[in-house]
Amino acid sequence: MYRSVSLRAVVCLSTLLPTALLQAAPDADVEALKRELLELKQRYEVQQKALAVLEQRVRQVEEQPAAPPPKRLAKSPADMRGNQQVAGTTTPAGGSSYGESLKDDSQPAQSVSNLYDEASGFFGGGKFSVETGLTYSRYDTRQLILNGFLALDSIFLGNINLDRIKADNWTLDLTARYNLDNRWQFDVNVPVIYRESTYQSGGAQNGAAGVTSEKTVSKDPTLGDVNFGIAYKFLDESVNTPDAVLSLRVKAPTGEEPFGIKLRQVQDNTNLFVPDDLPTGNGVWSITPGITLVKTFDPAVLFGTLSYTHNLEESFDDISSTVNLKTPGKVKLGDSFQIGMGIAFALNEKMSMSFSFSDLVQRKSKLKEDGGDWQSVVSSDANAGYFNVGMTVAATDNLTIVPNLSIGLTDDAPDFTFSLKFPYYF
Repeated sequence: MYRSVSLRAVVCLSTLLPTALLQAAPDADVEALKRELLELKQRYEVQQKALAVLEQRVRQVEEQPAAPPPKRLAKSPADMRGNQQVAGTTTPAGGSSYGESLKDDSQPAQSVSNLYDEASGFFGGGKFSVETGLTYSRYDTRQLILNGFLALDSIFLGNINLDRIKADNWTLDLTARYNLDNRWQFDVNVPVIYRESTYQSGGAQNGAAGVTSEKTVSKDPTLGDVNFGIAYKFLDESVNTPDAVLSLRVKAPTGEEPFGIKLRQVQDNTNLFVPDDLPTGNGVWSITPGITLVKTFDPAVLFGTLSYTHNLEESFDDISSTVNLKTPGKVKLGDSFQIGMGIAFALNEKMSMSFSFSDLVQRKSKLKEDGGDWQSVVSSDANAGYFNVGMTVAATDNLTIVPNLSIGLTDDAPDFTFSLKFPYYF
């Protein structure tokens, strides 16, 4: 304010003073006034520049958008369809969808989208996705065989055999998926399998020590059964209804079948027989229809699956496991159905965790030699129950890491199975 008043005073002084008075003033005073006027002008220009800079900063602040609200840790995956709504799809009568009610809120956390994909098996986040998976399963079983009788109700006379099988299976598979309008999905899965099994047998006869033998058989990485799938989402999630996806999967017998593999006796042990080779497939075509339901109860996601596998009858040149014997015939693997249910939670915007239970029940398989009758295969029926703990980690916007641990709950299930998948969305 002082500088502005001084400047105006000088300006008024220079315009109002008579010319004669200025001429009468000493030359030294005139030069001093000129220097003061020049300094004031320079200061005024500096102030003008400073004001211009401040005005520019104010405009920049005013033009910046307001800070976005913090993201929710979880939101219904139905909200994802707010930007991907399929043409012609309408909200069910009786109210707006759960996702519609949240449309003014922030976008769903990526972890919720990832766990939704894993729970439903319907990867609608992108048009095309590729998944690389590595799975390891461990199977260790022991069987005690008693062949004899009790003497005097306390002494066992006969043979006692303890058989043990340890199996390690590694599967590297590649899955490609194409999603059409978030309504249809097509996928193909190609597995490569490495197997290693160790067979042990030992026992005693009438109290005398027996022979214990061990034999390991391995299978180099070999192509397994390639399978194809198609899925259709026929119901979108709303307040009262879940997402519902119908699927159909066809598995081709591209792996090595288990029929015709010979069992050879291990030297010095008449109780132990091991196979010449290990299979990497079932050897028959199979068709698996299924349905998956997913419902969001913020921040949890509930899901359930039900599927049925029908194995087609197939003919083989050899179905015998006896050495030096070739027996042509037909095979009818037992059909199976599988049920599963679980719950998933979003831990934060990058991680989620799920817990589920699944059970697979398979009927007995049958063999038929050419010219003979159908015969059931003993112990070919199974009931495999699993408890699963899974997680999704959003590494990037396009890459997800999905570890999963399955713990066998029944004798027919592997002791445990660990898988690590890497879905990548384009």
